[in-house]
Amino acid sequence: MRVFASPDTVAALTPLCRFDRLPDGRPRVPDDLLERISHATIEQAWKTLADHGYHHQFEGGWFQTHPGRTLVGRAVTAAFVPVRPDLDDVVVLASGRPAGDARQAVRGQNSWVIDSLLPGDVMVVDLFGKIRDGTMVGDNLATTLSRRTGAGAVINGGIRDYPGVAQIAPLAIFCRGVDPSAIAECTLVGVNTPVRIGGATVLPGDVVLGTDAGVIFIPPQLAEDVAVRAEEVRLRDRFSKQRLAEGRYSALMIDRAAWAPEIEEDFQRWRAEPAHAPSGRTGKGRADG
Repeated sequence: MRVFASPDTVAALTPLCRFDRLPDGRPRVPDDLLERISHATIEQAWKTLADHGYHHQFEGGWFQTHPGRTLVGRAVTAAFVPVRPDLDDVVVLASGRPAGDARQAVRGQNSWVIDSLLPGDVMVVDLFGKIRDGTMVGDNLATTLSRRTGAGAVINGGIRDYPGVAQIAPLAIFCRGVDPSAIAECTLVGVNTPVRIGGATVLPGDVVLGTDAGVIFIPPQLAEDVAVRAEEVRLRDRFSKQRLAEGRYSALMIDRAAWAPEIEEDFQRWRAEPAHAPSGRTGKGRADG
């Protein structure tokens, strides 16, 4: 049994990728595109994905370790199941470790995932909503997570050592809750495989965008569309506020699905001015708001 999907398997899962690939086969969405997406709202991303037929990419209702910080990066997915001894032994033997009845926690299987992470990655873990005995990280592993990725994690499970975790930066973790227990009675069955996070389906290499509004998982082939749409909306908002402040137009004229031709023409002239070029097109993925 192979717990970590091969690069060929990951590539086969993501055939629409038009970017280069990371060594593990995941799409390498460029850092500057991650930065642009970090300025998008969940609503802007959601509308773009919905327009392309992707209706199951958002999940809300999280406990956040760092409220107010934006999480963005490339997904490394991991799936756990409730422990079954014979399956657990198969997984452990496949990893090159000795099997047997003397199980300490889950033999560090949570660490296996964290040790595979790269800068700009977001660990996305399906721990089937388990909080007690489902704590994927404490403050030590969260420190390693921060050092390796500069981003954070989305955990459909719990964390421990919250006061310590809250002091770590750069970091943003979205999880289901906090518990003092250590992870136990579960087995890692897949890394960089499709996972379910609540009502969302996540593939390795998806762009993860987490804000106070929730978390959305953006297929790499739609990342550019999300960035462009968000920039367009922000630009139109700037124009609207400026023209309303100037008294040029009324709110009734601005607050409509489509502007009158004269307003649209005014906007196109305004946006052509150098001072109104879209911002946020450089830099790396971030975990701070």
